Amino acid sequence: MKLRFTILITLVVLLFIADLMLGSLSISISDAFSETDGVAKQLVLNYRLPKAIVALLCGVALSLSGLIMQTLFRNPLAGPYVLGVSSGASLGVALFLLGAPLLGATFASDMGVALSAFFGASAVMFIVLAISVRLRDIMAVLILGMMLSSAAAAFVDVMQYFSSESALKGFVVWAMGSLGGVSYTQIGIMTIAIVVGIGITILYIKPLDAMLLGENYARTLGIKIQQTRIALFVATSLLAGTITAFCGPIAFIGIAVPHIARMTLRTSAHRPLVVGSMLIGAAIMLLCDIVAGVPGSDIVLPINTITSLVGIPVVIMVVIRSRRNKIM
Repeated sequence: MKLRFTILITLVVLLFIADLMLGSLSISISDAFSETDGVAKQLVLNYRLPKAIVALLCGVALSLSGLIMQTLFRNPLAGPYVLGVSSGASLGVALFLLGAPLLGATFASDMGVALSAFFGASAVMFIVLAISVRLRDIMAVLILGMMLSSAAAAFVDVMQYFSSESALKGFVVWAMGSLGGVSYTQIGIMTIAIVVGIGITILYIKPLDAMLLGENYARTLGIKIQQTRIALFVATSLLAGTITAFCGPIAFIGIAVPHIARMTLRTSAHRPLVVGSMLIGAAIMLLCDIVAGVPGSDIVLPINTITSLVGIPVVIMVVIRSRRNKIM
């Protein structure tokens, strides 16, 4: 196990360095921090370094929130957005980018988009939390999240229908996901929220292990189900909601990475899985960022295009394995 973690940590470090060096203009490590080559240094410090940090944070947060949701719902296809976090964020951004112009307002800013996304995601999570206190069945909470997602998507569709071409383009670009354009101040905000989410998760590692066998079994061990459920919902909201706010909805990482972690570490215990999922998620997001930048060219692909190509085969494999196990 220690060897695997050492390899994963080394891989993350190497990919982080590669993400700084590769792009439309290849830069060596010496050039990046050289006093004589100011252009290369500014390119790394002002563009590539914050983007690489965001990729790392994105992989950590989405992978961990996906692991939490898959355990909580005991569903291998559950992801970080299963409670409607992504749809709530989309509704918030739609109100900001599409709704405001309809009312005659023309303001727009990156921070405004991020705040509207976070408030939208938080509003949906608050509704889910308020209702889940009265629901004992975790699957009912899952259905509730899906219904709220559908309702939010319906409102977004209506606003898209009536919005102008320029406002619609801004919303579509946000929905594609992006790791760029995040300032160091915003990275600081992201880091604080994600660290808090990680801290909550670590405090509830033992309850997560117990809930692998179901909530009824966990109750027999003295686990406070409602308290655990609410705490983990809050952790997911902080992890996935923060990433969605600043980067847009990033597809498939939260669903695929926990399964890759289980296969790599060959365990279902959450203590190694939490660390493993975060490391693997960070490595995959850094790799996706490198590929999306298309080294050697000026082309920059939407990050969701690359994460989907990575995640979809894993999801298909999980579905096939689940069906095979049921047949056997």
